[in-house]
Amino acid sequence: MNYCNVKYFDIANGEGVRTTLFVSGCTNRCEDCFQPETWDFHYGNPFTSTVEDEILASLSPYYVNGLTLLGGEPFEPSNQRALVPFLRRVRAQYPEKTIWCFTGFTLDGELLRDGSHPRCEVTDEMLSLMDVLVDGRFVKALKDISLRFRGSSNQRIIDLNETRKQGSIVLWDKK
Repeated sequence: MNYCNVKYFDIANGEGVRTTLFVSGCTNRCEDCFQPETWDFHYGNPFTSTVEDEILASLSPYYVNGLTLLGGEPFEPSNQRALVPFLRRVRAQYPEKTIWCFTGFTLDGELLRDGSHPRCEVTDEMLSLMDVLVDGRFVKALKDISLRFRGSSNQRIIDLNETRKQGSIVLWDKK
């Protein structure tokens, strides 16, 4: 990932107040995507060490719950390779903050399947650094504006910590 946009004090993309990193680049290209401009791998501003430092500083207030990754597509292989070192920094500096990620890929169908487009040498580590994964492509025919933190009914909100503990997918069910 070379480009991104950042939204501070976001309350729409995860639980509580968050900093949201919109990565650039997506090959999923879902019909009626709410951020089609982020499909372009060169959209936005350069993702630099200065941007990383600004994001880390934005996470310091007690009322900021954590970081959210969206896009574009965080699990494009080039994006994963850029995000993992940054996520390590977030985890080291703020172990109490949560990391949410929105992806058009499914955990069990693509992210964990060898040979799939998004799976690369850092996928497992990237997943290990996250707490919640909203997975699945946005499907226009299944759009439901009443759903919390997702746009279509096929998408799942997965509690990755519980999923790792139990060895099978556990949905996040906080109201």
